[in-house]
Amino acid sequence: MSGIWLAIFGGIIFVIGYRFYSKYLAEKIFQLDPNYVTPANRYNDGVDFVPTNKFVLWGHHFTSVAGAAPILGPAIAVYWGWLPAILWVVLGTIFAAGVHDFGTIVLSVRNKGQSVGTLANKLIGQRAKILFLFIILILVLMVNAVFAWVIANLFISNPASVLSVFIQIPLAIWIGYRVYKRQGSMLIPSLVALAVMYLAAIVASYVPALQINLVEYFGGEGATTLFGMNATSMAFFVWIIILMVYVYIASTLPVWKLLQPRDYINSHQLVVGLSILYLGLLFTSPEVTAPTTNPGADTSWFPLLFITIACGAISGFHGLVSSGTTSKQLNKETDARFVGYLGAVGEGALALISIIAVVTFFPTLSDFTATYSSFQDASATGLGNFVSGAAQLATGIGIPASVASTIVSVIVVSFAATTLDSSVRLMRYIISELGEEYKIRPLTKMHVATTVAVVSSAALTLIPEGPKGFGSGGYLLWPLFGTSNQLLAGISLLLIAIWLKRQGRNYLPAVIPMVFLMFMTLWAMADQVIFEWSGMGDADANMLLFVFGAIILVFALWIILTAISVLGKKDDQNISNE
Repeated sequence: MSGIWLAIFGGIIFVIGYRFYSKYLAEKIFQLDPNYVTPANRYNDGVDFVPTNKFVLWGHHFTSVAGAAPILGPAIAVYWGWLPAILWVVLGTIFAAGVHDFGTIVLSVRNKGQSVGTLANKLIGQRAKILFLFIILILVLMVNAVFAWVIANLFISNPASVLSVFIQIPLAIWIGYRVYKRQGSMLIPSLVALAVMYLAAIVASYVPALQINLVEYFGGEGATTLFGMNATSMAFFVWIIILMVYVYIASTLPVWKLLQPRDYINSHQLVVGLSILYLGLLFTSPEVTAPTTNPGADTSWFPLLFITIACGAISGFHGLVSSGTTSKQLNKETDARFVGYLGAVGEGALALISIIAVVTFFPTLSDFTATYSSFQDASATGLGNFVSGAAQLATGIGIPASVASTIVSVIVVSFAATTLDSSVRLMRYIISELGEEYKIRPLTKMHVATTVAVVSSAALTLIPEGPKGFGSGGYLLWPLFGTSNQLLAGISLLLIAIWLKRQGRNYLPAVIPMVFLMFMTLWAMADQVIFEWSGMGDADANMLLFVFGAIILVFALWIILTAISVLGKKDDQNISNE
């Protein structure tokens, strides 16, 4: 079977979902008001609250949520076969992610641009708010570690991509000043910036002198450097330090100076990247060589599939972006449908092509099963398989394989970096909020909170030793990232349901995906914490995951039980609907 049929199936469902279901949500459930004064206009401060064109904001929102996760998760999950992975991506996007992302924007906009963590206080009480903020804090800390780990490893494995990624930063700052100081259009400058980036990627693919290869600079793979580290470990360490300096600066700048223009460039990059891959799929028409299902899998897909693919089906991190930064930039409330629901659909399209790129990459079924012989092998090779599979698709429109591999790496790194600095910005908000809650005044200061966020993220990335050697933090945390991410999504859907109920509206569109997600995620997380990471089962104990996982699980259960009791009570109008 040709991979084109998988794309057609997913594309038709996505179009139907946006055309009809999102319209139903906008008009009947969330009841959007075009005349409502959004927080971006009411509290316009030129830093965090900035009224933004919906196309520019969609670019920011989409690229903030579409990091490496909607690529990595699906590339791993095809281990169980392409059918369960595609069904979860398509149906999860339409009925879960769309409601979640759209709903958290509306909920935040109707409550002064406050985050879902803060809104938990109004909806289910002060104690739940504190627990929720700690869960969010742990999640964004893991996001920072995982995505920094991914970026550093891609820089090491594909040094031709570094120049293009670095060039984007001054170009984005130039665009930001040009647009917001002169009130010009962002479209043409961002397209020019994208062209410059891709030109740099092409040239660097052929000119080794333009490839920033730190491993070679430190003497090659066998060389020993400072502190007894080999060249690869030292390169990884240096990249993490550079990334942390970058995100410190990026997360403290006003959003219009770097975040919005860079994200707008990346939104075009995503469109270009998806166009290249889907056109390559059309012209090459590769056969699907992966199995429909994998009955011989050493790990059951039920319920692990639903946490392995988080971003790309539904992700709690999206709710943090929706309520943490996007809601503060929404110019009109009616823009929430375009930004939130279509953003979820866009990420679903990215997850879909990730699946197709991997399941059509291998020449034969035996080649696929040899690479995906176990879930551990799938986890270790998934990202690399996507890069290779995507590059193979790109060759279908005449792009040389080496250039295609560089461009795919640039796209992945650009999205991951966008998510990384948005996550650090969100972490700064949460640390400041906890500082206010516990009367720790230094933590309420922007640079102190950012320093805590950056240092703790770097430590979590670098310190843990694991199968990847020095700096295995991101790799080790990936299983916990999936479960905690989905728990957060379930809790956010629960908050939306409570708010809808108090507004006298139909809350089933939020409750149904919430119940499904909570059931799957709590089952998977309890199994991992109790029987896998604790050492009580066959696997060796992993105290890093056990401690983090146990804390999140207890906090989540506490919040859920409190919220369910609130949901069952008679309406109590203690939350605004401004």
